[in-house]
Amino acid sequence: MRIRFLIAFIMLLAAFSVAQEASDKATPDKAAPDKAVADKAASDKAAADKAAGKSPAAEESSSRDTRIDTSPPPDDEKNHPGSKTELQELGLPDIPDNPEPSDVQEFHPWNPMKALKDIEVGNYYFNRKNYKAALDRYKEALYYKDGDAVASYRLAVCQEKLGDKSEAKKYYAQYLKVLPEGPLAKDAQASLDRLAKRR
Repeated sequence: MRIRFLIAFIMLLAAFSVAQEASDKATPDKAAPDKAVADKAASDKAAADKAAGKSPAAEESSSRDTRIDTSPPPDDEKNHPGSKTELQELGLPDIPDNPEPSDVQEFHPWNPMKALKDIEVGNYYFNRKNYKAALDRYKEALYYKDGDAVASYRLAVCQEKLGDKSEAKKYYAQYLKVLPEGPLAKDAQASLDRLAKRR
């Protein structure tokens, strides 16, 4: 009984493979006319574009081609007298003489998830009493999320443990500024008082 089933199965596989080969041979014959039609259409379009004076590169986007001119019109000073002094009073740059804004110093990326991960790794080092490594991680957390209360408090503790009392005071005060009634506010205030007495 098993042998009959095995023979029937082998015959079925053979029939399937023959049918598959036949369909594979038929497919390229059908595809060949489609490819020829597509090639002809592409060459006709290129010829039409060339006759119209278009180049294939004209359809491509380029940042240089899409730049917006933000400079003032040539007669702007005449039409708007005193606008340069108004801009200077507001602290804005002269256009186009001074393209750099004077009030913007630098930009920081804002990534609270990266900051949270840095705090987590900093806590790992902090619990192992590796305060230097923890300090670096808490600083990085504050880089990605300015004013983070947990990172500020832990950074202050690390600074105190490493002997930098002025930085410790700064970050304890930053924690109290962010969370004056927070869960670590009493500890931060006590640490500030203790550091003030040591002077």
